[in-house]
Amino acid sequence: MVIGFHKPYGVLCQFTPDQVDQRTLADFGFPAEVYPVGRLDMDSEGLLLLSDEPGFNNRLLEPKTAHPRTYLTQVEGVPTDEALDQLRRGGLVIQGHRTLPCAARVLTTAPDVEPRNPPVRFRQSIPTAWLELRLIEGKNRQVRRMTAAVGFPTLRLIRTAIGQLALEEIPLGTWQELTPEKIRRIWQKR
Repeated sequence: MVIGFHKPYGVLCQFTPDQVDQRTLADFGFPAEVYPVGRLDMDSEGLLLLSDEPGFNNRLLEPKTAHPRTYLTQVEGVPTDEALDQLRRGGLVIQGHRTLPCAARVLTTAPDVEPRNPPVRFRQSIPTAWLELRLIEGKNRQVRRMTAAVGFPTLRLIRTAIGQLALEEIPLGTWQELTPEKIRRIWQKR
């Protein structure tokens, strides 16, 4: 079984809380025996996969498979062409790891996404911009660290796709067992 979940902000990607009153995956009624495949930190939102299939985690996260993950990130400031080129080229050193090249572009209009609760902080004197990033790796808090490394800290982060499986098919805070066709989309690169 493979499940797609639209993880809300503030949910820990494990079934046991680290602190009292912490929201976890246990709050969403998943079938027994599933576990998260990969992670999204508590401050991130979007598509999370869960599975009970042995080997699915290794297959999905194996660097050789190089399957893409797409993110929308709202950043503080408006990224320059130079900053975007740094992201695209790769080679940023994040916790001793040199990032691989990725696709990066500024969106000309803000995406149509659910409002976040609580809302992202707003500063009248500092503009924000939305980026779309497409990576084939996923280190701990990598997108946040990459945007900060080029001078544009992440305010909001949403994983919108894994392979060609899109988040828009799953309402916020809900999950669905994926059909064989949707599972095949995970492995499609474009």
